[in-house]
Amino acid sequence: MRQRVAVIDFETNGVTPGRDCRATEIGVAMVEDGRVVDRFQSLMNAGVWVPPMIEQLTGISNAMLRAAPPAHEVMREAARFVGDTPLAAHNASFDRKFWDHELSLLGLARRQDFACTLLLSRRLLPQAPDHKLGTLTRWAKLPDAGRAHRALADAEMAANLLLLLGDTLQRQFHLADIDHALLCKLQKVTAAKVKPYLLDLQSRQIGSIA
Repeated sequence: MRQRVAVIDFETNGVTPGRDCRATEIGVAMVEDGRVVDRFQSLMNAGVWVPPMIEQLTGISNAMLRAAPPAHEVMREAARFVGDTPLAAHNASFDRKFWDHELSLLGLARRQDFACTLLLSRRLLPQAPDHKLGTLTRWAKLPDAGRAHRALADAEMAANLLLLLGDTLQRQFHLADIDHALLCKLQKVTAAKVKPYLLDLQSRQIGSIA
């Protein structure tokens, strides 16, 4: 993929954003021209409590958050970093709701769509053992970005997976260009219809060149 895409990941203290459930860390890996070209990462103090189970999973403690910059400052900086760049995440339905919630607290709203590397990997890599980010990273021998369940490491793993998915599309279907809009369309196509959809797209691209 040549297009610039911002791949994001949140660590949180729960699963549904609200007064007592907020983001605790954000990581953004910016990809362009087939590689990660920039990064953003910060813990974020939203004044919420992290349960022991979440602390054990992520390594993010309540003491770390007390020393972290305020969530609104971090999110405003992250929003400036991303701008209008198209977005992607692994299991994007989770990260999207936290991105939207944190933006709303700043009086802002998302303008761009999310591509989901989980949905796309289910369609393009059906042979994988499962479609968890860590499994796919090991299975495809993608670079080790660091500790799982830390935001920037997970964002970089998802970024590398996004690039692999783009390469897979180009290699298998010889499409002229893989862009974010195509990925957003493809993730909505049922798994059984993915191949016919892409073959039809390939045929139309060849027809437009001829």
